[in-house]
Amino acid sequence: MKRVSIKDVALKAGVSTALVSYVLNGRHTDRISKLTAEKIKNAAKELNYRPNSIARSLKAKKTHTIALLVADIANPFASQIARIIEDEISNKGYVILIGSSDENAEKLQQLIDIFLTRQVDGFIILPVEGSEKYILDLAKTNAPIVLIDRYFTNNMEIPVITTNNYGASYQATEHLIKKGKKNIGILSFQTELIHINERVNGYKRAVLDRGLTIKSENIKYINEAKIDIEVSHAIDELLSKEEPIDALFFATNKLALAGLKKLMTLTIRIPEELALITFDESEAFDIFKVPVSHIKQPLYEISKEAVEIITGMIEDKNLKFKPRVYNSKLIIKQSS
Repeated sequence: MKRVSIKDVALKAGVSTALVSYVLNGRHTDRISKLTAEKIKNAAKELNYRPNSIARSLKAKKTHTIALLVADIANPFASQIARIIEDEISNKGYVILIGSSDENAEKLQQLIDIFLTRQVDGFIILPVEGSEKYILDLAKTNAPIVLIDRYFTNNMEIPVITTNNYGASYQATEHLIKKGKKNIGILSFQTELIHINERVNGYKRAVLDRGLTIKSENIKYINEAKIDIEVSHAIDELLSKEEPIDALFFATNKLALAGLKKLMTLTIRIPEELALITFDESEAFDIFKVPVSHIKQPLYEISKEAVEIITGMIEDKNLKFKPRVYNSKLIIKQSS
């Protein structure tokens, strides 16, 4: 079947192809009568005309597509971010292409290469450990880039939108101490990612500021590749010490899920014997016997800001943006 062209629409409407182009692309509509515009739209509808997006992209030097690269689409944090950005970007007239790097730097590089060949207009990225070089190389192509949640010390020329990980962890730990907990454990990932380590630093500072002692044996670093086994082992160690912990802070919701699975096999009373709190939230927390206190990040604000910045950079590549840091909210539930 022959593809309907703009010329076919012009012939049916009895107008020039230039007028059809103006009306269907929303340009100079104030100079065209409503009757003529309506005639053109009706002709396009009757002929089932579909614009040639490839030709339009070549002419405009834009594809109106943006790549969103997340670390793990299965993580509720990433999936919620993706959902919000998809809606917000659509309102701006763009389409989102989503890729998940599965916390693998090499896979992130492959995704970047794929989307570069698709000639996307910009990138919104949740980086993974070890991907700094790849992102800096991408920046050298002059592609607009915005980083969400995670960042590196050496690429602050790239706009970053994150939360106050240090402050939120400080607040969560302080809350546990105010509840009378004096021997607080924390589970974190073994990583070089700054935002995760800032959560541990916030915990440490709160312990010191409240006159308690930082105990290295209360800080457990987990290998993400062995998360279930190592979290189970770490909790066993923390609870079997001569002075067992009386509270436990999970640095991520992924660690919390593994920890809650372990705790469901034990007879320990929550929060009487062990108070719990976690960074981020998850609908899966609903399966636990006690509602879990958590740090709620402002996902809508982060996502909307990312869309505003990336579309602004696409329109004007000389625009400069400072890093944006949002505060999170501590949601107190029965577990603490």
